[in-house]
Amino acid sequence: MRIYVTSVLVDDQQKALDFYTKILGFVPKHDVPIGDDRWLSVVSKENPAGTELLLEPSGHPAAKPYKSALVADGIPATSFQVDDLDAEYQRLRDLGVRFTVEPMDAGTVRMAVFDDTCGNLIQIIEMIEKQ
Repeated sequence: MRIYVTSVLVDDQQKALDFYTKILGFVPKHDVPIGDDRWLSVVSKENPAGTELLLEPSGHPAAKPYKSALVADGIPATSFQVDDLDAEYQRLRDLGVRFTVEPMDAGTVRMAVFDDTCGNLIQIIEMIEKQ
């Protein structure tokens, strides 16, 4: 068994697609109209056959309080791995991304957290090799 798709609840699918592709660098995988919404997913350009991130519309009544509670407590909705946290942090900052947690050591990883502009906090991590 392996993970095929995971999702992040977004306030606006088009805004999310723009952010996740133009800013984060993911590439579109699926864009299928479903009523007023879309089955809209992105993948890593380094692994286009890998796990899809579904940009799930947050229209369900439980979505807003759930997302608001996570943000209020500073809890990321999901986490992405990067090879060089400091370089990715600087690249994203230069593109205007707002970070809520600047790069820091956190045990076996270095991590930072940013606002995805679609109602979520997203964590990025760099694995630290044990010496």
